[in-house]
Amino acid sequence: MNSGTRPKGLVDRLLAANSWIVYAFFYAPIFVLVFFSFNDNRNVGVWTHASFRWYGELAQSQDIIRSLKNSLIVAAVSTIVSTVIGTAAALSMERFRYRGQRTYDALLYLPIIIPDVTMAVMMLLFFVQAFGILNGAFGTRIELGLGSISLAHIAFNISFVAVVVRARLAQMDSSLEEAARDLYASRWQTFRKVTLPLIMPGVAGGALLALTMSLDDVVVTSFVTGPGSTTLPVYVFGLVKRGVTPLVNAVSTLMLVASMLLVAGSLFFQRSRSTSHGGGTVET
Repeated sequence: MNSGTRPKGLVDRLLAANSWIVYAFFYAPIFVLVFFSFNDNRNVGVWTHASFRWYGELAQSQDIIRSLKNSLIVAAVSTIVSTVIGTAAALSMERFRYRGQRTYDALLYLPIIIPDVTMAVMMLLFFVQAFGILNGAFGTRIELGLGSISLAHIAFNISFVAVVVRARLAQMDSSLEEAARDLYASRWQTFRKVTLPLIMPGVAGGALLALTMSLDDVVVTSFVTGPGSTTLPVYVFGLVKRGVTPLVNAVSTLMLVASMLLVAGSLFFQRSRSTSHGGGTVET
């Protein structure tokens, strides 16, 4: 018998069984949700036969289409802005030293640590006060809507992007940037030709993570939304309060698939090119 192997004992079997139980506990509800989204019966708990009926009704629902459009607009705006600001924040924390950096570093992680409800209440109070001041000063009428939702999503997405990009920067060999400067490259040329290509998997991963967070958010969005600006997760939450139907299952299944694809894409971009760039080499 090979000395490096040993027969599985009772403890090993119990640990393996515990793993399967945990996986079943987490993923069995997801399989049930997807399975019943193809149920033709309106009663979600009674199976009749497989059908795409509810996916067809989903495609014909103007409310769902409008909510999906709002979600995509908010997600696109918040992802682009938070990716730019979050990447800049990560670069400032890893490549520069300045007064108050430790305080800024601590504040950068607050949106990740504090509860969503607390974040939602803070954003609501901020927008109510800010819009009230602007309306009084300029005589305009600014209300909660897609703009306030986008700003709220940017506020918490910046931290997630910064964390991902900063992790990528920590793995990068800073001597490559020094070599570029020794070859008379400007700061912008060094960033564009050396730094950005090396951290691009982290930037792309952070952007996909921000997109996922924006598309899935319910708590913060429900506090800062306005008339006509309901996003898809908030709309689904409203459907659930009126009663669960296979239509809710169909919408939730599509959101689940989209979220899984985005998370998988984020992990792929974070791990890609690790072999060629992990050792500090640059492709030519």
